[in-house]
Amino acid sequence: MIPALVIVVVLVATALVALLLIKTVKIIPQARAANVERFGRYRRTLVAGLNIVVPVLDRVKPLIDLREQVVSFADQPVITEDNLVVHIDTVLFFQVTDPRAADYEIVDYATAIEQLSATMLRSVIGSMDLEQTLTSRDQINAMLRGVLDEASGKWGIRVTRVEIKALDPAPSIMDAMEKQYRAQREKRAAILVAEGEKQSAILKSEGQATAIEKVFKAIHEGKPDPELLAYQYVQALPQVAQSPGSTVWVIPSEVTTALRTLGSAFGNGHEGPGTDREPDAPSSGLRPMPGRPGTGPGPDADARPGPDTPPKAA
Repeated sequence: MIPALVIVVVLVATALVALLLIKTVKIIPQARAANVERFGRYRRTLVAGLNIVVPVLDRVKPLIDLREQVVSFADQPVITEDNLVVHIDTVLFFQVTDPRAADYEIVDYATAIEQLSATMLRSVIGSMDLEQTLTSRDQINAMLRGVLDEASGKWGIRVTRVEIKALDPAPSIMDAMEKQYRAQREKRAAILVAEGEKQSAILKSEGQATAIEKVFKAIHEGKPDPELLAYQYVQALPQVAQSPGSTVWVIPSEVTTALRTLGSAFGNGHEGPGTDREPDAPSSGLRPMPGRPGTGPGPDADARPGPDTPPKAA
């Protein structure tokens, strides 16, 4: 039988060999890295895969994640250039590009990036007024990314993206802005309505002008006689009188001319063609005294006594 002491020695030796193998061979996962120190000083950086180190002499530090990381910062009050408070939530995307610098140049790079982001955000927003802040998110993101990437470069960190997740002014400011925007929308709506009515009136006027031009052209091409024009003019007078704004109807002087022309047309129609008729002389309201036809008053017209003439003596 094998002495018990030999078994114990073999077990101890096996344990020591296993321990040495564990300390010698290091397997690093993908997208990870680890720094190695020898006697307290940086020796090298282990990459993904199988790595050999010297046991006891080398110390492997904790793994560093090389993947892109996301950090969401809590609500931060920021004062704009016009002294208004705005609450901003930001999201930061960064990636470790140099494990050695990330491990030895900064104690906690995640906290450092958060504090640097808050400081730069106040600096950028402080140079803008409220309206610029609300309408310039892309510009703010670009400025923050540039400043943070430059500042964190010595830490082995690359800031890939900065996004403003929420940007909320105070409730009183939101109420005032809503009233202002509502007034601007109502103003634009009133202007559009006025422009529409103006264009409608212009188009209506142009249509009426075109219609009048066509009617005028048709009348001239038809060559109407004065009687037809007078008849049309007389027919249009009742329509003028029935218009809503006609409270007093003044007959123009052209009406008498139109009626005379119309009367002459119908008069010529009754007398027959070829008849020349002299215009009637204006009546004076006096009737001629009876007498012989064609000779005027009779010879005894002057001898008749009037109402004031005394009778002659017998």
